[in-house]
Amino acid sequence: MNLAVTRLDLESFDTLPLHTRRCVFWEVDPASTRDTEKSIFGDFGSFESEFDKEAWISGVMLEWGTCAQVAVEGQTGHVVGNAFYAPPRRVPRSTLFPTSPVSADAVLLTSIRTEPGFEEAAPILLDAVVTDLVRRGVRAIEAFGVVRVPGETEAGTAGPAPAAHPEDVADLGALETMTTEMRLWADEAIVEISRTMHDSPQQGLCLQCIIDADFLKDSGFDVVASHPRFPRFRLELDEGLGWKHEVEHALEKLVVMAALDLAGREREAAVPVGRR
Repeated sequence: MNLAVTRLDLESFDTLPLHTRRCVFWEVDPASTRDTEKSIFGDFGSFESEFDKEAWISGVMLEWGTCAQVAVEGQTGHVVGNAFYAPPRRVPRSTLFPTSPVSADAVLLTSIRTEPGFEEAAPILLDAVVTDLVRRGVRAIEAFGVVRVPGETEAGTAGPAPAAHPEDVADLGALETMTTEMRLWADEAIVEISRTMHDSPQQGLCLQCIIDADFLKDSGFDVVASHPRFPRFRLELDEGLGWKHEVEHALEKLVVMAALDLAGREREAAVPVGRR
């Protein structure tokens, strides 16, 4: 699959997937906006605003620089993935997790999202983020991960367990246990448990915009603040994926030097040797 990763600019904001353009889970402090929104629109669930998202991106870019990488599918030109990152002081939600705060020397990787069928873009987007931050002299990346329960999707729902036939169940107790677990992880239960684990009032929990803990672990991040639901991870750029940029740069130099040396030898061999 032909994918190209590039940094996000304001001109390409409208090309982002709809959820990415609207969701301000990380970017807007729920305590400062929720009362106003409820007074105007009523209680309509998670807060969404394309205007606020675009304003946040613009502000971070003006103050700090690039804050997102996007993956573009070569044949269609559609954005099929994105990764957002910023200094933690520009991310209000970063103070509300039980494993907060983010370390002062780290940049916060808030989300890596891919469209269905383009999951392989996630590690490519992470590499692009690391490369960008290494070049900018950032010391480390931190991220809040989410430990998903069985059957839970990125949309924050827990799909029903596969149907079980009575003859496949060892005894009635096992069937009752399965039924109990299905009730336990209903949509409302997941949101309520998540809010409790945050140890602070939450005005909507967007699981689409929180990175899987397993993905962070598999990508070389280390747990620096443990939690059963929302652990905080850290990647030292001088020890983690950041080495790739330096190695690639060194290899490029070696290839260029080898090519120049080979060309020089070929020119010397082509010069006829004079007779005495």
